[in-house]
Amino acid sequence: MKCRPGCAACCIALSISSPIPGMPGGKPAGVRCVQLTADNLCRLYGQPERPRVCNGLRPSPVMCGQSAEEALAYLTELERLTTPSPPAGRPKEGSDHERAL
Repeated sequence: MKCRPGCAACCIALSISSPIPGMPGGKPAGVRCVQLTADNLCRLYGQPERPRVCNGLRPSPVMCGQSAEEALAYLTELERLTTPSPPAGRPKEGSDHERAL
């Protein structure tokens, strides 16, 4: 399966822990990658600077759904389900408790 042109759900929903040009600390989940063009194409596609995780991600019918909206919803939920819980006694990053500090 090939990527749906202009979808970019994986470039928004998923977190990336490795450096990306323009995002040296990686990319948090739910944040648009700085390497996406206005029409949701990757500026790094086919370039050696593209993160290995991006090169390894392969589209599939279940991941991509029938639309970019379905793909974004699926990948957002997948990211949520696979995000490690913080150590006991420590609130999740971005929690109400952390924002109050």
